[in-house]
Amino acid sequence: MSKPRIVPLLPPDWDEEILDALGAFPGGLKFVLSRWDDGGVDARGMHVLGSLAHYPALAKAFLTFNNHVATNSTLTARERELLILRTSWLGKSEYEFVQHVILGKRAGLTGEEVERITAGPGAPGWSVEDANLLQVADDLHDSGAITDETWATLGQRYNPQQIMDMLFLLGCYDLLATVLRSFNIPLEPGVAELDPEVRARMVGDRH
Repeated sequence: MSKPRIVPLLPPDWDEEILDALGAFPGGLKFVLSRWDDGGVDARGMHVLGSLAHYPALAKAFLTFNNHVATNSTLTARERELLILRTSWLGKSEYEFVQHVILGKRAGLTGEEVERITAGPGAPGWSVEDANLLQVADDLHDSGAITDETWATLGQRYNPQQIMDMLFLLGCYDLLATVLRSFNIPLEPGVAELDPEVRARMVGDRH
């Protein structure tokens, strides 16, 4: 990855205004600051927060939204991570995908399921429910809207608020993937990069 276009500010440079803004996603801020205090290794998310720190007002607005869809929505953690990982893959965002592999496994996804996410909803092995959920991400990526077929299936399992949370979650992380790529935001020290073969598939995927 080339050098970042906007160099992330590191925690020692976060003043009260910045800390207040980044505190709109309290779990993320607490995690990064604790890792920084422990030596700064594997402080996942630090470079995202450090990039947003250049614009506190925008950071506060975005992170308030991000905190809802990522932690307080009507979807389960596993459902959220399935969707985030698929949209990260489709958006070719190594940074976002790597971070959420860790969170996805913590939410109950297996290594096999994470690998299967890269192949999409049509891959053998998915339950009907998981395949339909992943299809939402593919529909939005391919046509910009949930298809009638996917919508009808979703309505059998999810209520309108849950479907809204899906759409806003995917929109949030698609936007974030765009920002990550455009800013060339690097992984933090100690965070493992994608295997080169996996990265090649991500970049070369037809989606």
